[in-house]
Amino acid sequence: MFGTLVVLLHWLALGWLTAGVGGLAMPMRDGEGLVSVAELLPAQANRAPDLAPVPPPQPKMAQPPLPDFEPLPSNMAVQDAIAPPAGPPGPPAPPPETPPAPAPEAVPAVAGAPALPPSAEGEAAPIVHTIRRYKVDVPPPADIMYEVARKDADGTEWSGEARLAWKLAEQGYQMRFEAGIKVVFARVNLVVLTSEGHVGNTGFAPVKMTEKRRGRSQTATHFDWPGNQVTFSASEAKYALLPGAQDKATVPLQLAAIARGDAAQLTGDIDIFVGEERYGSVYTFNVVGPEEIDTPIGRLQTVRIARPPKQGSYKSRLDIWLSPAHGWVPVKIQSSEANGAVTTQTVKQIDMNRTGNT
Repeated sequence: MFGTLVVLLHWLALGWLTAGVGGLAMPMRDGEGLVSVAELLPAQANRAPDLAPVPPPQPKMAQPPLPDFEPLPSNMAVQDAIAPPAGPPGPPAPPPETPPAPAPEAVPAVAGAPALPPSAEGEAAPIVHTIRRYKVDVPPPADIMYEVARKDADGTEWSGEARLAWKLAEQGYQMRFEAGIKVVFARVNLVVLTSEGHVGNTGFAPVKMTEKRRGRSQTATHFDWPGNQVTFSASEAKYALLPGAQDKATVPLQLAAIARGDAAQLTGDIDIFVGEERYGSVYTFNVVGPEEIDTPIGRLQTVRIARPPKQGSYKSRLDIWLSPAHGWVPVKIQSSEANGAVTTQTVKQIDMNRTGNT
């Protein structure tokens, strides 16, 4: 008994000595290793230092892609204006022996797309356009502001503003059109058109038009009246010129000039050859008739002119409302694209700028 007590005391002393390093070892049966008390107890996890609370991430505003604004709908194909491309001017014709007969009101078109390959037997011949000559009166300088409302094909809606300004000086003109949309608190310009040229008995006669779209390089369209051709920086196409040929910037104001010259001319089809950024084609407008519209400057009596889609040429529709009470300037312009997108520009301010500042 005394021996057993001595052994037990020795064992307790040994456990006390080893407690600082491995814990208290428990005796096991013969042939088995010792098990430390520390091994049986769960290890205490190291307490991580207190961290400052992480603020939740700021939500990102989802912004749909910006629309490709089209001030005047471009043509999808150019196959209906069919005169051969312009060549070098030939020698002057000899004077006739007898006085020529008076020219008819309609003059056959001599401008159009580059020469087309010969038609196979049995195929329909290309349509030949007849361009009327018009009495014109170019509208005086002005600065017009428009509200822009656009609805994309997927239903996305945008709003913004556009400006059309032009000035006249010494038988010439300068014109600028720009349009943009509002994104959050900023305004983003989507397109800027500039046009400069002469003013004569056919109305506006462009010499150079530039077009700059957001995210794209600037293009230029050149009207060489002495050389009788129109060329493009964005393509190698060439077209012969007709009196009354226009660019995309001048088309609405050329329609105003025709109406100001004689409102009785607003009948039937109005064909205008237009040089765009890459190609040229004949825009065929028809007169829809009188229409009263609501605008930010009041209810206006207008005459609506439309360029409906034309098979083989353009799939979009263009509507222009002219206001007789405001010198026949365009007070509303609407572009309806083939995919369903619609852009409407409605006048909100007209400044008849006699000084011609742009």
